[in-house]
This record gives sequence, C-alpha cells and structure tokens, in this order.
Amino acid sequence: MTRTVLVSGASIAGPALAFWLHRNGMRPTVVERAPGIRPGGQTVDLRGAGREVAQLMGIDDAVRAAGTGELGVRFVDDRNRTRATFGVAADGLVAELEILRSRLAEILYERTRDDVEYVFDDEIVDVDDHGSHDGGGVRVAFRRGEERDVDLLVVADGLRSRTRDLVFGAAARTTPLGLYTSYFTIPRAASDTDWARWFNAPGGRSVLVRPDSEGTTRAALSFLSPPRGIEQLDADAQKLVLRATFADVGWEVPRVLDGMDAAPDFYLESIAQVRMPTWSRGRVVLVGDAGYCPSPISGMGTSTALVGAYVLAGELGRNADHRDAFTAYERVLRPYVDAAQKLPPGAPRLATPRSAFGIRALNTALRVAGSPAVAAIGKLLPSRDEAFTLPTYAAVCASP
Repeated sequence: MTRTVLVSGASIAGPALAFWLHRNGMRPTVVERAPGIRPGGQTVDLRGAGREVAQLMGIDDAVRAAGTGELGVRFVDDRNRTRATFGVAADGLVAELEILRSRLAEILYERTRDDVEYVFDDEIVDVDDHGSHDGGGVRVAFRRGEERDVDLLVVADGLRSRTRDLVFGAAARTTPLGLYTSYFTIPRAASDTDWARWFNAPGGRSVLVRPDSEGTTRAALSFLSPPRGIEQLDADAQKLVLRATFADVGWEVPRVLDGMDAAPDFYLESIAQVRMPTWSRGRVVLVGDAGYCPSPISGMGTSTALVGAYVLAGELGRNADHRDAFTAYERVLRPYVDAAQKLPPGAPRLATPRSAFGIRALNTALRVAGSPAVAAIGKLLPSRDEAFTLPTYAAVCASP
C-alpha cells in the first residue's frame, strides 16, 4: 500500500520533502498554518549539496532566474566608506546563488502543487502515535480540519516548531546564541546598489541592507543580548525595543528605522540552533530547522533543509520499515549537519564587536581576509560540505 505522509510546514523543507516523497511513490499532504505560501523573508543561500539537490529537482534554472543579483557584501563605516569587500563565492560569505526565501518557497510550491495536497490556514494541535510499530499509524488533530490517520508524520515547520514540542517535549533542545535579529523590507534608496552593506556600531549592534529582486531593499537590525523574551512580544513592542536600542546610531539607521515602522513583513527572532539527541520518535520524524537549525549565522539553513528532505525521502523509499529509514536518514545526514552547525570561532560576538576599537580591528581583519591573495588561498581549502557525498536514490532516475 502507498504510504501516507503528513508534512507540517510549507516553507522550504516541507515542499522539498513532498517533491521527493511523491517521486518515491508515497502520498504526501502538506499542512501550513499560514493562509498561503508566506510572503516576505530575507535572502537565503544555496550552497554545495543544497545546490546539487536543487539541480536534481529541476528548479536550478528557476532559482537562478529569481536570484537577487547580489554581487557581494561591503563592510562600511559611519561615512559609508568601504572598509572591506567580499564578492560572491561558492562557499564564501555571500554565496553565488542568493534568492529571497519567499521566492524559493513559491518555486517549490509551484513545482509540487499538482502532485501534492496542500492544506493552508490550519495547524496540528495534537498527535497520537498509536502505532509506532508495524501495522500502526499516527492520528493527528487539527485546529480547523477533521482528524486524520496517516502512516507517518514529518515535522518541517521551523526553529520554534510547536508540532515538534508536542511530540518531543523536553527533548527539544533550542540553544540561543546571544543575538537578536529583526528582518523587514524598506524602500530602495539612491545609496542602495547590487552590493549588500554591513555597518557595525559600538555596543554589539549591526545593520545589514541587501538588494532584492523586487525593487526594494531587505534590512536586518541585530544586537547582542542574552535571551530576554523579546521574541515573545508583539510586533509594536519589538519595534520600540529596536528604536531604543539603535536610537543613537548614525549612518543610515534613521532611514532603516523609519522603513521598519511601515514594513509589511517585519519579523524578529532570537538567533538559535536546534540540537536534538535524535530526529525521530515512533512514526514522527524531524527535517530542516525543526530538527537541526544551524542558525542564519551559518549560511547553511536552506541547504540543510533541501539535503535533509532529499535524504529522508530517499531512505523512506529504500526501506520498507520506517524505523530502518529513520535510522539510515540520521546516519547519513548527521555528519553533514554537524559540519553545518560548526560556527566560526567567537560567532556571533566576533562579527558584532562591542567597542569602537573592536570594530576597527574587525574591519582590518576583514580587509586582509578579503584581499585577492587570501581569497586565492581560501579556494584551496575544503568547504564545509566538500566531504559529504550526496547519496543516489532510485527516485533520482524516476520520471518527473
């Protein structure tokens, strides 16, 4: 019989998984709390094995066509003078292939909508894994819809996954990294180009503005802080915190703050990683940020989501017993995830110095690191996923 698989989350990992589940002869359904594919979101990277999966899915050309065209990032001072420059590179600070999260989600949705059932504006509120062994299944209750019995449940709904916490409870380990970041879209200004600009201010504060593919600019305000529950406040209260935090900062910060107030896609989060002792329990399994978020600092979140979806579906297609599939999935993917979660020493504090002296020292170090000679040496060093070989599954050769 055809396996029925319920996937929670329709961002990146969920639709990608649904694509491969269908290719492997299973019947996926994707449920998403939002009323549709979520708009907005910042730029995400496709690197290494993640790009390879996109190519296998046949979306590489669409992703490239929808890319932001970003040329790299410039670290600037309060007079907008460039202090260090990093151009795009396959495994560099800015990847060769940058795309808005929402555009990638739309591409994945369009690629799967004819073969996959999508249920929007609903969410899972209870999970009863009443048959962890052969012959059983999972009964899932929803906020709006009727209960469903499925063979497997895959949790792909992000760092703060409620569904994961329903199943794994205290075993869910989210590790804050001591950094808050807000993301939003602002009007494009004359000073905005195809280069991203990063400005550091004393007190562990930073501002990033990046080009997008829609004629606007994506902004991010970040500041070092231990967890304070700011992410649990409403958006208006969060904006007040940001205004107070950046009130004395010059450069283009006043323009960014004004744009923040009118932004339709404002979002703030406490930057964190997810490190789970296991990615499955019974007939429930995690994929993407819900199971192993490497954090935006790593630049590997999208790639781990795509690779994780590919490997999980491949092992489910290869193994008749879900327990064997989940075991193989974790064995194959753990080394890749472990490498993705290894952040640079001192991150995120190193990139967000607290003092003016620290900012000058960082800019000097970055200027040296971005020099042609050092960049040439860097190309000789292995990337984080160079040692990872993407497995080949039968579904790769199957007809679309």
